[in-house]
Amino acid sequence: TSQDLTNDAFPFRAVREIDIGYARVLCARITYVGELGYELYIPTESAVHVYDLIVEAGRCFDLKHAGLRALGSLRMEKAYRDYGHDMDNTDKLLDVGLHFTCDFGKDTGFIGKDDVLECKKMVKAQGGLRKRLVQVLVDDSRPLLHHGEVLWRNGERVGEIRSASYGHTLGGAVGLTMLESNESINKSYILEADWSIEIGNDMYPCNVSLRPMYDPKNERVKA
Repeated sequence: TSQDLTNDAFPFRAVREIDIGYARVLCARITYVGELGYELYIPTESAVHVYDLIVEAGRCFDLKHAGLRALGSLRMEKAYRDYGHDMDNTDKLLDVGLHFTCDFGKDTGFIGKDDVLECKKMVKAQGGLRKRLVQVLVDDSRPLLHHGEVLWRNGERVGEIRSASYGHTLGGAVGLTMLESNESINKSYILEADWSIEIGNDMYPCNVSLRPMYDPKNERVKA
C-alpha cells in the first residue's frame, strides 16, 4: 500500500480507505487478538487479489494462517468480549466493562443512553459494581476450561465460566465469568480472597482479575 501506516499517520482506532494492489480497501487499525493489527473490509471482487498480495508480502515475515480457535485463544488472553458467549442482552454495559464505548457528549445521544446513565447512578449510590465480568486463569498449566466450570471464592460458589480457551502466552486455561455479590466487586474483593475453580471432580487454585492479564495497558496494540 502507498498509505503511511506509522503511529502518527495511522493511530490506533483510525479507519481509512487505503489501496492494496489494484483494490480499494477500508482499513481499521483495531484488533481482536491483543496485538498490533488491522481489520480489512475488502470488496468481494477484490478478495482473492488482496489475499494473494498479503500472503506474498508476508513470506519474508514467516506469515502463518490461523483459524478461529487461535483467534479465540488470543482474544481470551486479552479478555476481549464476545456478544452471545461472554455477554448477552441481560447484561448491563457497566457490568461487562464496556461503558467506555459510550459517548455521553454526543449531540444526538444514542439508543439506551438513559438506561446507561441510570445504571451509572445506581452503581454510584451502592458504592460500586455488584455484578462484574472478570478474567480467570488456572494456576496449573494442565487442566482445560471449556465453559460451565464453577468458580469458588472463599469456599462459596460465586459464578461459572461463560467462555474459555487455553492461553498459551499466559501459560494456562483462561476464561471469563460474571461475578455477582452483595458487596462491591472491586480490587480488594478480588485480591483479599481465596479463589479456586472446579474442573471435573477436582479443585484448582486460580487467579481472578478485573483487568486483562495480557498487556493490561494496551501497549502492544498501540505499538
